[in-house]
Amino acid sequence: MLAHSMTRHIKSSTVNRTPDLATTSRWSPRRWALLLVLCTVLALDGLDVSMVGVALPTIGRELGVSTETLQWVVSGYVLGYGSLLLLGGRLADLLGRRRIFLIALSVFALASILGGVADDPGLLIAARFIKGLAAAFTAPTGFSIITTNFSEGPERNRAISIYSVFGASGYSLGLIVGGLVTGLSWRWTMLFSVPFAVAVLVLGFFFIPRDGRGEQGGHDLAGAVALPAGMLILVYTVVSAPDAGWASIRTIGGFVVAAMILAAFGLIETRAKHPLIRFSILKQGWVARANLAAVALFGSYLSFQFIVTLYLQSVLGWQPLTMALALLPAGLLVVGSAPFADRLIDRFGGPKLIMLGMISLLAGYLLFLRIDTHPSYPLAILPSVILLGGGFALGFPSINVQATSGIRNSEQGLAAGLVQTSTQVGAALVLAVTTALVTTGGETARATPEAMLAAYRPGLLLSVLVAAAGLAIAAVPKRSTVPPATPTPDPEPERQVVG
Repeated sequence: MLAHSMTRHIKSSTVNRTPDLATTSRWSPRRWALLLVLCTVLALDGLDVSMVGVALPTIGRELGVSTETLQWVVSGYVLGYGSLLLLGGRLADLLGRRRIFLIALSVFALASILGGVADDPGLLIAARFIKGLAAAFTAPTGFSIITTNFSEGPERNRAISIYSVFGASGYSLGLIVGGLVTGLSWRWTMLFSVPFAVAVLVLGFFFIPRDGRGEQGGHDLAGAVALPAGMLILVYTVVSAPDAGWASIRTIGGFVVAAMILAAFGLIETRAKHPLIRFSILKQGWVARANLAAVALFGSYLSFQFIVTLYLQSVLGWQPLTMALALLPAGLLVVGSAPFADRLIDRFGGPKLIMLGMISLLAGYLLFLRIDTHPSYPLAILPSVILLGGGFALGFPSINVQATSGIRNSEQGLAAGLVQTSTQVGAALVLAVTTALVTTGGETARATPEAMLAAYRPGLLLSVLVAAAGLAIAAVPKRSTVPPATPTPDPEPERQVVG
């Protein structure tokens, strides 16, 4: 469906002596194949998230789990994803992007199979956690393969826009596929992506360019251990807090331990000869603000999706496919932005589009607060769905572009890992708080549709507040004495081989 929209000519923003990489206005078939491989993996990630979201109420009924436990099917994935994203991106820079990408994709496929055959809730959550770990390596690695093979400027903006739209396309397709296969069995929502992952794995061996190891001379082993340990404990503490209690010794102790480990990591990085993270990267351009915008965008929406899925199926009694069709217009709006996203970024700039995207999201959340137990879809639900789709179409590709602009090739994996960590950790934090708000009254408080809706409203209000914070971050003018960032040349420019 997107093939026709991806045939437009582009102009290169830089001059490079390798004609196929920068100076030609038409991409070669091999470069399109490379982009297609990377985009398909991102689409599978989006497909998986939306299919599981549609199937949540069915999983809860068939496995006999409560809402508190059910959120772990989502949070288990987020926990694995968010805890290792920075390490995944950095290891790709250091050890080779192609190698890391293909290994992680293999684990992704195996974890999908494990989730599909699981009969125990604990095993299902473990499979989702492993799948998140795999995505923590494929996502930043795939993104950095794009940013090191497409020149910064209009060319890279176009590639990132296509990449972003494939993620949204996978999410949109997952709504329909999830609605269809859940009617057969929720297990198919876990198994559906397996053959596609295997096919892309084979194609990846042929079309992903070989790259040597990155920076040589030593690795920050202590930082590589401390960072994921601290992130893992932090995300786990937040996600488990609704069950353990926010004021419990376990929760408070988890926060203290996480803070100590992350503080130690910060100290290690300031003294390491070859640090895992160069903290000054956050001072470049829009990197820090793009990461905060990502927290607001994904944190608010994942929580909103969790509540709306329960609302439409548990309160209104809709079938999974009906719910999927109701939410589909949002995804279609993002897919339809494919021919225009890069041109909008080039013309208006990422910061303005991020701000407009957050305005659209905030308006959508506010309108949804009008819902009751007998809503009119065209009047009460569809306007919010359209506004949310518009917000993603404007904000998602713009955030990715702003988060990696001006970053040298050897740190593109780090920059990509940072922004994707922000999306996943932000989602985990907001979802954990949302779950705590929703489950405060206990399961019996939601015996009637009216009581269930009343229990869901605090979570909806939280999405409003998070989106408002994101808008404020995007709208406040940046004060900086640092000139606009330009890519810092690598000591030894990377050689990519793309036909």
